[in-house]
Parts: sequence; structure tokens; C-alpha cells
Amino acid sequence: MQQAKLSSDRTAVREVHSTAIAAELEAEIVTGKIGAGTKLDEQSLTRRFGVSRTPVREALHVLVARSLAERLPYRGVVVVDITCERIEQMFEAMGEVEALCGRFAAERMTIGERGQLEELHKKMTNISAGGDSAAYEEANTEFHAMIYAGTHNEDIEGLAETLRLKLAPFRKTQLQSLERMARSNEEHAAIVTAILEKDTQGAERALRRHLVSAAREVLSRMK
Repeated sequence: MQQAKLSSDRTAVREVHSTAIAAELEAEIVTGKIGAGTKLDEQSLTRRFGVSRTPVREALHVLVARSLAERLPYRGVVVVDITCERIEQMFEAMGEVEALCGRFAAERMTIGERGQLEELHKKMTNISAGGDSAAYEEANTEFHAMIYAGTHNEDIEGLAETLRLKLAPFRKTQLQSLERMARSNEEHAAIVTAILEKDTQGAERALRRHLVSAAREVLSRMK
């Protein structure tokens, strides 16, 4: 029993390490500190972060899954060239998927789920007024996840989550602006209103507009 607990503790620590490493490398790639074509060498990273190879490998796996890096024969994991055109395409796909999620959520969410979404939006309004971008970002992830779950379709929910994870590093940067955070919350208000009123077309339009707005902010920061 004790041995099983120790094994579980080691796994938890490793996961914390890999998550932190992935987050730091992710931020450096998105900001351009680590440029396209740079090899992410396992041995160098283990020395830099003071960990074993396992959490580094797990962190690199996350970067590849999020399309920030790729595995090349004889080279290993290399940072990809992230162009504005590529980001625009990803946001276009995300916009259509989230619009679909909005339509189904407006149609299918239970009374309890609608109430939870409304309460979360009220909480986010207070967070936005206080200017806490980190708390807003965390609540924002929960907000969109609620809408995905509200589709009551596991395949659509999974697709939305996959796309969201790929765009997460870029969407994160736009919410550091207090002005963008306030606009985001206003856009959420339109989404919540449509879902509460079971306005499927309104929810679809509101989600699509929300993603167009986010894409515009992200792309303006990249140019």
C-alpha cells in the first residue's frame, strides 16, 4: 500500500513538472523567444529545468500535440514556423466549431446547466471589473468548457477541446489586455443571453463573433 502511494506521489510530481515545463516553453515559443526551427534538445532541457528526461519528454509531447513543435527524422523535436495565416486558419476552424457548440447548447442545455453558466458569467463580470487577468483566463476556460459540455455530444465536445488546446497559447495573450478582457466579457453576455433564451441562431452568431474578435486581437499582436 505504501509503495503504491509513493508511486502515485512520484507520478503527481512528474505531471506538475511536465505541465510547468510545457507552459514555460509554450510562452517562449509564442513570444518568439524560441524561434522557428529551433531544436528542443532533451538533454539541454533536463539541465535547464533540473529534472529527469521523463517530464521533459512529456512536455515536448504536449508542444507537439498543440502544433507548436513537430518531430522530425534524425532531428528530434523542432519548433514550427507559426505564421499569421496558420493562426487565422485555426481561429476560423475554432469559430465554426464553437458556433455549432453554441447552437446545440442553446437547444440542449438543462435548466441547471444554464443556471451554472449564468452564475459563472456574473463571477467573470466581477473579475473583469477587478482587472485580474489570470483569474479571468481560468474562468474563461471553464466558461467555454461549459458550453462544449452543453452540446451533450461527446464528439463535438472533444473536437472543440482539441482545437481550444491548440489555440490556448495564443488566446492567452489577448486576455492580458484589460480592454480586451472587458470586451470579451461583453461578448460573453450576448452568448449567455442567447443560450438562456434558447435562441439557437443567436448563440451561433454570438460565438462566431466572439472568435472573430479574439482572432483579430491575437493577429494584431503578431504583426
